[in-house]
Amino acid sequence: MNFKSQFQIAGRDVGHDFPCYIIAEMSANHGQSLTKAKELVYAAKEAGADAIKLQTYTADTLTMNCKLPHFEATGPWQGQYLYDLYQGAYMPWDFHAELFELANKLELTCFSSPFDKSAVDLLEQFDAPAYKIASPELIDHQLIRDVAATKKPVIMSTGGATLTEIAEAVKVAHDAGIEELALMKCTSTYPAPAESINLRTMPHLRDAFGCPVGLSDHTLGNDVPLASVAVGACMIEKHFVLDKKDNTADSFFSMTPDELKALVHGVRQIEKAMGTVHYPSEASTARRCVYIVKDIQANEVLTAEHLRQMRPGGGEIMPKELPNLIGRRVNKPLICGTQLRWEDML
Repeated sequence: MNFKSQFQIAGRDVGHDFPCYIIAEMSANHGQSLTKAKELVYAAKEAGADAIKLQTYTADTLTMNCKLPHFEATGPWQGQYLYDLYQGAYMPWDFHAELFELANKLELTCFSSPFDKSAVDLLEQFDAPAYKIASPELIDHQLIRDVAATKKPVIMSTGGATLTEIAEAVKVAHDAGIEELALMKCTSTYPAPAESINLRTMPHLRDAFGCPVGLSDHTLGNDVPLASVAVGACMIEKHFVLDKKDNTADSFFSMTPDELKALVHGVRQIEKAMGTVHYPSEASTARRCVYIVKDIQANEVLTAEHLRQMRPGGGEIMPKELPNLIGRRVNKPLICGTQLRWEDML
């Protein structure tokens, strides 16, 4: 499969040779308030994120209003039926136009995760620059084909999927003509414990499928996403909320603006620190070299009493040469404190 090793989203280069692409996931944290959704866009821009991501669905596009036991939510949302959960969490579709407009004004990239063809059609009205396939939708091959038809870059999360299922989804994407694909390592637990993340999977994904790889993170705090940069993440996605006290479906595991700002800063520092393969071309002077520590006259023989390895460095004779110096004669008087040189000896 021939996927591009790098591509652009709204003019921003994405790939392992470029700064990590940081996505603030709004998810349900708008609380169905357009004002709060706009505040999240402003906050993401202020924190230094590269993109704000939405989710585009309705309760009816995800499930049905049925009260049979298997329609009950699980995990942190236990006690609700799926339809009721999504009905209270989805972003009203008439918010999209104003949010895309605001993001464009702020020069912040805005795109979304569609959950069916109608969502793709809506997002195309705003010329969404990329599409995200959420982890649970990785097995929806028709949705992947619908997104592929837009000819836009596609990001796919892999949470909950077996390696076989990931391979099937990637093949569908390839066969549908997608050339600009990124895979996101993801653990679909909310919040996810650090021991469930397995960051070493990311290089394996990159080698297996030949495309850029990142992390869609549900852990608390910044430790795991920061570590992911050192393992090769070229994208990081984190859920983003204005205040953890906000009563939304995802607020309890989302990061605040201050945490997002700290993440962006930390990622940029780590990228600087990663650098390249590098060794000094000149030896450091902040080390030891060999000194004369007892005055010696010309033609005298050096003994252990005359020599010591100590700081400051900068001399030409290194400590490793000490055994080879004892017994040699000097050709000039040398006073205590002199850095010994090869030319000082016969």
